[in-house]
Amino acid sequence: MKFDIISIFPDFFTNPLKCGIVRIAQEKGIITVDITNPRSFTPDGKVDDYQFGGGAGMIMKPEPLIRSIRKLTKKQSHLIQLTPKGIPYTQKIARKLSKEKHIIIVCGRYKGIDERVSDLCKPMELSIGDYILSGGEVAAFALIESIARLLPGTLGNRDSAESDSFVDTLLDPPRYTRPQAYRHKIVPEVLRTGNHAAIARFRRKMSLLHTLEKRPDIMPLETFSLQDLDILLEVING
Repeated sequence: MKFDIISIFPDFFTNPLKCGIVRIAQEKGIITVDITNPRSFTPDGKVDDYQFGGGAGMIMKPEPLIRSIRKLTKKQSHLIQLTPKGIPYTQKIARKLSKEKHIIIVCGRYKGIDERVSDLCKPMELSIGDYILSGGEVAAFALIESIARLLPGTLGNRDSAESDSFVDTLLDPPRYTRPQAYRHKIVPEVLRTGNHAAIARFRRKMSLLHTLEKRPDIMPLETFSLQDLDILLEVING
């Protein structure tokens, strides 16, 4: 898969792209990542201007961004614009995007991007949360890592991605490693029994419990199995 990032701060990505899963995916040839600076598509390097109608903050001009987009766009390109107005980014969307061959990500800055970029280019608008960053670079890297780890060959163990939080909407159960006891906290006995059925049920129970306590808004009630309902009754009844 190829990622093209449009950003006025290409240096932001220098070190992050050399780390962890994203580095491994590049070294294996699973992904390639290139950065395009829209300043290169201006005669004077100016990419922002004052708002029509007044107001605080500068707006990114449409010409450099649209020229950058058109330069990078191919037949199979999927264009994404990162904006607080976008739909919330989820694991489900990450899985859908992992099927794409070429993704172009537009990073905004300043007060925002001239609306005509969205009007003319029709990007998929995404938001990584209900808060404001100074630009889209952090979000762009979040997208790349979340997608790259889903691509075959990136992770040493494919099951690692399949057992993450949000894969089946629920939060991840608690995980433990050695030592068995640490500061009077002991790894749950069921995880030390070797009973795979009991361990699976325990982990499912804890996923349901954690989700119910911490993120009830994402509880997938409509897809619960009879076993899930049985486990929930067990939780409710103590």
